[in-house]
Amino acid sequence: MTEAVTEPETVVDEPEEVPPAAPGLHQPKRWLVAAAEVVAIVLLVVAAVWCWNRGVVRLEYPFEGREPLISTRYHGNWLGSAVGAATLAVVLALDAVRQIMLAVRTRPQKAADSDM
Repeated sequence: MTEAVTEPETVVDEPEEVPPAAPGLHQPKRWLVAAAEVVAIVLLVVAAVWCWNRGVVRLEYPFEGREPLISTRYHGNWLGSAVGAATLAVVLALDAVRQIMLAVRTRPQKAADSDM
């Protein structure tokens, strides 16, 4: 006679409990992040102005009996650095506004639990 083939029983482990979630998006310490970003924005704007001023050079060529010929020379590396610094400052400004809005909209834990 033929023997019945039985498969070994598989043991299913229970999933481990998930650790408690980290704090949510609304955290008052976001004020510190926003303050650091504002300082970085000011520094980037100062750097952008400095780079732009170095990128534009005015030259005068004097002539006898006529007014001097004035020309302007543009250095692309300095102007590009100025545009890059200004762009990064704008991105940081948007994130600073986001951080401030998340810090302002914090609620105590009891109020957050009563809404559920």
